[in-house]
Amino acid sequence: MEKQFDFAYGNTTIPMTVKAGRIDVIESVTPAPIDDLNEAFRRAVEEGAIGSAPLKDIVAADDQVTVVISDITRAYMHQERICPLLLDYLHDVCGVPYENIVYLVAVGTHRAQTEEEFARIASPYVAQRVRILNHDCDGELTRIGVTSRGTEVDVNPLVVGRKVILLGGTVHHFFAGYGGGRKSILPGVAGRATIMQNHAHALDPMAAQPNPLCGLGVTHLNPVHEDMAEAAAMVAPVFGINMIADGQGRHLALPSGHWMQAWQESCKLVDRFNGVDLPEKADAVVVCAGGFPKDINLYQSCKSLINACQAVRPGGKLIFISECREGGGPAEFFGWSRYLPDGTLDAALRAGFTVAGYIFYECVAIADSAEVHVLSALNPDDLTAMNMHPHSDPAEIQQLLDFGDQHVIVMPRGANTVPMAKA
Repeated sequence: MEKQFDFAYGNTTIPMTVKAGRIDVIESVTPAPIDDLNEAFRRAVEEGAIGSAPLKDIVAADDQVTVVISDITRAYMHQERICPLLLDYLHDVCGVPYENIVYLVAVGTHRAQTEEEFARIASPYVAQRVRILNHDCDGELTRIGVTSRGTEVDVNPLVVGRKVILLGGTVHHFFAGYGGGRKSILPGVAGRATIMQNHAHALDPMAAQPNPLCGLGVTHLNPVHEDMAEAAAMVAPVFGINMIADGQGRHLALPSGHWMQAWQESCKLVDRFNGVDLPEKADAVVVCAGGFPKDINLYQSCKSLINACQAVRPGGKLIFISECREGGGPAEFFGWSRYLPDGTLDAALRAGFTVAGYIFYECVAIADSAEVHVLSALNPDDLTAMNMHPHSDPAEIQQLLDFGDQHVIVMPRGANTVPMAKA
């Protein structure tokens, strides 16, 4: 059989034909977006609050309030639409003066946000009325405890002794299981050493490989998630607002309430919206990152590759379509390849963990488990060093798309499609 596809590539599309004995096309199916965001927000924080009293019964007029929000790397969640609704609620309904409210940007180890970015991520409305501050993982911190795994929990003083509200987006995460929720605290407003200790659990303590207990949609026994949750519990946020958005950044749901229970509900919804049942793994997977900006660089687009890896059998073939006009992304990304010739990548990452380094590590692990072909604008030498097969001409990829009688899965929008094995 054969099927025609128009794969998004940067700002254009590339027509291709896939031939195989069996072709399964998997895509997530999301509901219609929220049509009245104001009313949806009100319901979420009042009668719809999950595992919690309404927000108006938790925050009093004389409280000092810290709202923890995401940085510019999560701009696709469009929290700037929710930030002013929350501010008005705290001020007008709860009676909290503007001077008692701080919006704290959970940058983790990312760079500080600029004043212009404050207005973008929180809205000009919020930026004109309350303080918006960057967290500094190397700045003044407060030790609030030690987790059962030995992580020394140092956090921003603005989440200690105040009413803390978490505002974040829930998505699948490649080693924490899901983003959002407790991640607003760790790594969001934690110290650098705390973050390093936590993220080290993403590596297998018994072998030079990613930790098999960590993965997309996995929280049970996931040491990274459990460690984060312990740290967040020490802060004891009074409320959590969780945004779920589609590929266009439109809000689909706002599960809110108890910081953990509401977040857990948001994870179930993310599974329902982005997860796709996978009856069996295929001999080959053709995955497209989804065009710009999802394929702006390998650091961003590799999410699609990680998703696709869930759907291919060991030793199978992965065809990855991702323009990557801005190369690897972070300056350090391809720099990790210097540890590949002598086999010291694992040791180097354990000694100086970074998220970019871990993503590079994951890509290398995928290339070791499957035959990976990449259509992109990347430097071929960078991909070859990772044991991937580089291609710049779509015609070369087209020649690879005749799979004979094999079973092939096609993922046209890989970034928002998470294959999930049936229980």
